[in-house]
Amino acid sequence: MTDSQPSFLATGRGKLTLTLLCAIAFLDFIDASIVNVALPAIRTDLDFSVQDLQWVPSGYLLTYGGFMLLGGRLADLLGRRRVVVTGTLLVMLASMVGGLATTSGMLIGARLAQGIGAAMMLPGTLSILTTMFKEGGDRNKALGVWGGVGAAASAAGVLLGGLLTDGPGWRWVMLVNAPVCVLVIAGLFLLVEGDRRSARLANFDVLGTVLVTGGMLLLVFTLVKAPEVGWDAARTIGGLAGAAVVLLAFALNEQRNRNPLLPLSIFRIRGLAAADVTQLVALAGFLSMFFFLSLYMVNVLGYSPLETGSAYLPLCLGVGIAAGGSSQLIPRIGTRPLMIAGLLIAAAGLYWLSRIPVDGHYLTDLLPGLMVTSFGLGFTFVAVTTAANANVPPDKAGLAAALLNASQQIGGALGLAIFSALATARTDDLLAGRTPVPEALTAGFSRALLAGACFLVGAAVVALWAADSRGEASAAEAVAETDPVPVR
Repeated sequence: MTDSQPSFLATGRGKLTLTLLCAIAFLDFIDASIVNVALPAIRTDLDFSVQDLQWVPSGYLLTYGGFMLLGGRLADLLGRRRVVVTGTLLVMLASMVGGLATTSGMLIGARLAQGIGAAMMLPGTLSILTTMFKEGGDRNKALGVWGGVGAAASAAGVLLGGLLTDGPGWRWVMLVNAPVCVLVIAGLFLLVEGDRRSARLANFDVLGTVLVTGGMLLLVFTLVKAPEVGWDAARTIGGLAGAAVVLLAFALNEQRNRNPLLPLSIFRIRGLAAADVTQLVALAGFLSMFFFLSLYMVNVLGYSPLETGSAYLPLCLGVGIAAGGSSQLIPRIGTRPLMIAGLLIAAAGLYWLSRIPVDGHYLTDLLPGLMVTSFGLGFTFVAVTTAANANVPPDKAGLAAALLNASQQIGGALGLAIFSALATARTDDLLAGRTPVPEALTAGFSRALLAGACFLVGAAVVALWAADSRGEASAAEAVAETDPVPVR
């Protein structure tokens, strides 16, 4: 696209399309956090055990990350709109089942299905964005808005979860998706052109999908159960070893398969792998913050679901400001410095929050840390998304989007499992020594938040190897401009 060509984003259709795509991202991201505040009510109503309750948030993250590569590959080969619409329908049906669940197993099953649907929606949606908004300025602005929506959605999910749980009840954290999905499907047919199917189902790497999903399921299940059965137990060691074997088999399958789920050649794109790993490590820290702070506010400070959700409202504001500024900063300083700065700022905020006392106050102990973290969160999301999509050719856009979002969801699931284990171990040790419950819980949450801050520092180190893009059009895009690939 040359400078003489009009900006798509400047048109009414362009603005509506970006709004629709960001609404889909918001729906997917918010489903990862909207259940957090509702967990106490869900546990009481459906008679969950404390350990099994972990699967309400983790089940969604696990299938979301596990099936993300297949979703991205389907989008590239079968058509982006077709796959996004199918995923949206699955999310709508699963949300209705979850909202009407009468047993814990039924709700967990619905969350697993929700994750599969979201895995079909998000990579196709992001690849539509990166192929429709081709100009440097257009793409910077579009990715800035996308990144801001993704970062704010986690906080907004907690707020909305509190409003719904305290109002019509926890079931509406699931049921609210249904009308939104109907609007999304209508918008897709109105604003995004249809695709021509370019592959047969026989070409899909079903074995690779089974291996990578099975490996991640086994890994996270083992981590979640480790505090209960013991880290040195044969079951834990065997589970970790089994997960490693299955994931190694996946890597070997991808090398030998003629139509792999994950063509390893995509990692030749400079900085792509580092951006994805940065996202994985960072999201482990970010998502744990919402989980443990929500439990702290409810179980220690005695906040209601509405009060807990409202506590995150300033964070949404900070994320929005940072994300908006990011689209202006990237052309000047590049994605890498912004990514590193954002992660270190967020780490400082999370460290502040890790010092929560048992008699904490919102204005002095929570709000400052939340605001600092919010700016780091906004900078990081926009910079990582831009860096991960730099230099990616249009025919690999869905796969690149899938890798980025798989990193996000798997990182969240793994982080939640690891940090829950740390928090549980610390709390159990103190309770065994007759420490009062509020103090023991607070100490466990504090340890998990401190570990999250350490993860963010680690992510900043990894980001040193990520692509340093300023949003300029890639060579692949320049070729595509002379032989355009329509997003139908």
